[in-house]
Amino acid sequence: MNIELYNFQELEIISKKPFIFKEFTIHQDKTAMKVGTDGVLLGAWCSLENFPNTILDIGSGTGVISLMLAQRSDAILIDAVEVDDYAYEQSVENFEISDWGDRLYCYNSTFQEFYKQIAEEEQTYDLIVSNPPFYSDDFQTESDARNKARFTSSLSFNELIIGVSNILSQNGTFTTIIPFKEESSFISLADRNNLLLNKICRVRGNNTSEIKRSLLTFSFHKKEITIDSLIIENSRHQYTDDYIKLTKDFYFKM
Repeated sequence: MNIELYNFQELEIISKKPFIFKEFTIHQDKTAMKVGTDGVLLGAWCSLENFPNTILDIGSGTGVISLMLAQRSDAILIDAVEVDDYAYEQSVENFEISDWGDRLYCYNSTFQEFYKQIAEEEQTYDLIVSNPPFYSDDFQTESDARNKARFTSSLSFNELIIGVSNILSQNGTFTTIIPFKEESSFISLADRNNLLLNKICRVRGNNTSEIKRSLLTFSFHKKEITIDSLIIENSRHQYTDDYIKLTKDFYFKM
């Protein structure tokens, strides 16, 4: 696979060539952020045990997470919202060429505008997922599209959580992936908006690396918190059994 796992920072494929999964293809020539490990982890780890009928993907990028959830579920509606014009076009293209185009829809909008409209119409989603922008550094890149995808100035964690809390169904779940260093503050923000932590999985690149990512699931209901961990590689390109089990339905080489 053409994904850099060791540094676990950018986690994106630089190539503009299509990324071919087992059951769908992702074209990524128009988007600033390519298919990466974070998105694949979220799409594979996200629980579907409640059999959601309606799903929302916030910040669809290439559409990879939405497509993974379409492959994994029988949800009748999977919506995605994407603020960047080119990424929106890319998501729509990838949705249309997939086997699930009749239940995948993408909206070109900020999440802030989108959730207010959805809340006004009194609609909700049974499952909401997001691989949100999380860099809060003062510097920005020269690419507006990359800035929107990477930096919290385009969608802060607080705005994300407030929006989710307004359009998540009463028995729905919200799943996200964030840097491990942001875990505690993110959980506190969620709690203040009545979103309670149910599951957590902390991710390392390899046995000796630091924890880099936290996969989190929230709902409006208090439950015993399930805590897991995941290591991606034993050595360079030698993947752990747990990672293979998680992603084998998607990657050809797993």
